[in-house]
Amino acid sequence: MAEQPQRKETREPWTDPHAVPYVRVDNVTKRFDDFVAVNNVSLKIYQKEIFCLLGGSGCGKTTLLRMLAGFETPTSGSLFIDGQDLADVPPYERPTNMMFQSYALFPHMTVEKNVALGLEHLLERRPGALSGGEKQRVAIGRALLASPRLLLLDEPLAALDNFRKGEVLQYVERLRDEFRIPIIYVSHAIEEVTRLANTMVVLSQGKAVATGPVSEIMSRLDLAPYTGRFEAGAVIEARVAAQDLDYQLTRLEFAGGQLFVSNLDALIGEPVRVRIRARDVAIALQRPQQASFLNILSGRIEQISHAEEAAVDVRIDVAGTPLLARLTRRSVDDLALAPGREVYALIKAVSLDRHSVGYV
Repeated sequence: MAEQPQRKETREPWTDPHAVPYVRVDNVTKRFDDFVAVNNVSLKIYQKEIFCLLGGSGCGKTTLLRMLAGFETPTSGSLFIDGQDLADVPPYERPTNMMFQSYALFPHMTVEKNVALGLEHLLERRPGALSGGEKQRVAIGRALLASPRLLLLDEPLAALDNFRKGEVLQYVERLRDEFRIPIIYVSHAIEEVTRLANTMVVLSQGKAVATGPVSEIMSRLDLAPYTGRFEAGAVIEARVAAQDLDYQLTRLEFAGGQLFVSNLDALIGEPVRVRIRARDVAIALQRPQQASFLNILSGRIEQISHAEEAAVDVRIDVAGTPLLARLTRRSVDDLALAPGREVYALIKAVSLDRHSVGYV
């Protein structure tokens, strides 16, 4: 496998545990008559962070954004940005800009009039002539023209197909790296959250069910009813170790060993985040000697879900990194799996493609 020169790390961490929160949401509740949209929610968001609000329709995600933007007023509680109490600050004086799912572009104006921010090849066109991904980039660019100190993105990819989603996700990653302003990102899609965010809150019926690092939240078996059992999986922080140009594979290294993934356009030493779905992980009691799996990780079973369905989730500790495997109950019984047992996790490299990897 051909090695490439090591890239010097220059990026700053997204969050500083010693820093003062840039955004504070203190015990905020929002009622619409008898309906409680947001129920006593408290959050802390730091500079240079993408903070994701995850949850189904009606859980309070958009209402929280609208209160920060000033479009809604909390029934109780307080909101602060950079230490400033927002209670009496009108929307046009807040250091925020909000981008809606519907783009909110003016159809009678050219792109140049909607926004002029590094989109030269689009500037003379009108929104009706743009693809969904192009419309989103224009909308984000227009939001940045106001030089906000906090960017609010409300389900920006909900109306896009997978190809266009990939385009815009790369664009949001660039915003994080180049503009370095905090972003609050609302979504109900696990793949977006795990690729972009380092911190997330899971909302349900207006309440914050769980808040924490993405890798921690996604590996909790008790949160499957909120994050979706079909989408359950682990998120692993790794670095690019080598590129195999002959086989178009990238080798990653993390605390628990190494992972081979489909070819990534990344430099040696670049930090990445890998989402491994539980349904893509198999378990063996002995290390396979002749098998097609390129990724074989040793670990110890920590927890097994007790779901009544045919499928069971198994949480494995891989040198301090959590990994989830989804097995049939029969397999769990046949292998006599139990907490504390040493096992091998088997992961196909082809299941870890560019849609599973984000750039930190």
